[in-house]
Amino acid sequence: MTEQGSSETEDRKDDHIQIVQERDVETTGTGFEDVQLVHEALPELDYNAIDPSIEFLGHELSAPIFIESMTGGHPNTTELNRALARAAGETGIAMGLGSQRAGLELDDDSVLKSYTVVRDAAPDAFIYGNLGAAQLREYDIEMVEQAVEMIDADALAVHLNFLQEATQPEGDVDGRNCVAAIGHVSEDLSVPIIVKETGNGISGETARKLTAAGVDAIDVAGKGGTTWSGIEAYRAAAANAPRQQRIGTLFREWGIPTAASTIECVAEHECVIASGGVRTGLDVAKVIALGALAGGLAKPFLKPATEGPEAVIERVEDLIAELQTAMFITGSRTIEDLQQTEYVLQGKTREYVEQRPL
Repeated sequence: MTEQGSSETEDRKDDHIQIVQERDVETTGTGFEDVQLVHEALPELDYNAIDPSIEFLGHELSAPIFIESMTGGHPNTTELNRALARAAGETGIAMGLGSQRAGLELDDDSVLKSYTVVRDAAPDAFIYGNLGAAQLREYDIEMVEQAVEMIDADALAVHLNFLQEATQPEGDVDGRNCVAAIGHVSEDLSVPIIVKETGNGISGETARKLTAAGVDAIDVAGKGGTTWSGIEAYRAAAANAPRQQRIGTLFREWGIPTAASTIECVAEHECVIASGGVRTGLDVAKVIALGALAGGLAKPFLKPATEGPEAVIERVEDLIAELQTAMFITGSRTIEDLQQTEYVLQGKTREYVEQRPL
């Protein structure tokens, strides 16, 4: 296993948070604008009877909204994670952590606390951990279990971020044998496995491989939200690495639109989370109508987290109200009803899907 110095690992985590907060790291092209839900003028439904709760991997969640993996690995992220976790616990939604690699490999209590704070702040919330697919090849199952035990995780996300790695001067660009590694961990780990992209989407073909490997859920994390290659381009510029800067900029808008990725993945797996440019409760409603079980957001929670848990809670409550309004005017009392609601697919997303017979 290639060890990295603590300063390099921690600084990279801190760089990421600062760039997301301060720079233009948004892309367009989710495809949500091409998904038109059919209005129900006679919903025959009491708004107050709408139930947005879901069952996810054996746990009851109050709403199909996930605080996506963002933070951890630097002392500066501890209070952010505390605010996010407390909000997740109080609103009954799920929360994912950023990569736990630093917590496993660095002997630093302040780094470890940036992760363990989530369970301290939210003892009953659905919290899932996070490791990279490349690390699964390096770690034995006991070390992966340490990531679970670190936060008493209810599940473990395995992130796929090979484009991001290719834009980092220090990136891990060996993508071999990851499917087999995911399969081994899916079979042997004590908690369910979620495989997630990081902003470039998952194709139907890849979803089929992941389903065969036994993963419990797929998070598409498609194109249209935060661009990690764009983030790495900013880091490369600061590090005077012009080749990586050019590559990061060139591939800034690379990927499968979130709407199209969702459609492809739900055809291959029964439990799909849609993230990547999800910004409103209406976006959540659209991905559920496409067949996903839930929608995930990352960057929209970051600024509220700097203000404290109450600001995050308010943002979650806004999203739930927007989602419930969409459910009301499509006549959907439950999330299962919303998954069956009528929609029209238009524009570039329809063209993409029609040219991708799987």
